Amino acid sequence: MANAEAIQVSSLPLPPAQYINLYTDENIRKNRAPKPPVPIQDAYTMFGSPFNNDDNIIRPLESQGFKRLYPQHFDRRKELKKLNHSLLVNFLDLIDLLVHYPDSPRRAEKIEDLSLLFVHIHHLLNEFRPHQARETLRVMMELQKRQRLETAQRFSNHLEKVREMVKNAFASLPDLTEADRLAGGLEPMDVGESGDLAGGRGEGCHPLDRLMCELVDRM
Repeated sequence: MANAEAIQVSSLPLPPAQYINLYTDENIRKNRAPKPPVPIQDAYTMFGSPFNNDDNIIRPLESQGFKRLYPQHFDRRKELKKLNHSLLVNFLDLIDLLVHYPDSPRRAEKIEDLSLLFVHIHHLLNEFRPHQARETLRVMMELQKRQRLETAQRFSNHLEKVREMVKNAFASLPDLTEADRLAGGLEPMDVGESGDLAGGRGEGCHPLDRLMCELVDRM
């Protein structure tokens, strides 16, 4: 009965929809939306483990209540190999105990040894995380730099092609003759509302226009 009445508390946060529904336009307009949580200044608990803001990102094993199996100054690669080898040996010993002495109390000891070895391997791998983050950031920046340089180079190549096309287009234009230059400087004839030349054929028009009309009449 007591188990049935016990309150079930989930160790996981609520689904995102439970938070999104609180930030509607009406709630925001009426200032009813929850404020963001205040940053924690002191100690806090996460997943049942106490943490402090002054703690290192990767805490030492001793501060977590584990016995250190390797010295303070060591080669991580060699220690990982040793731990991996010890893990295999202890796993084989556990299998041997389960086959020959299934009720032996040493079984629990072997399981604790395996757990401790896994904790050490996980801790050593986590110590590579800062280096991995720096290398990932360096690779990302190099990739962005290379992409920007390639884009600038492609733009420069296209610019040179356009300049060459414009240069060739100007070079292929024919040379203007004296008549073309004169024709280019002609002004349009005055045309009335009915489409006839203003003031008759020869009156009130430019001399060059009159000359062109005479040439057309002679053709």
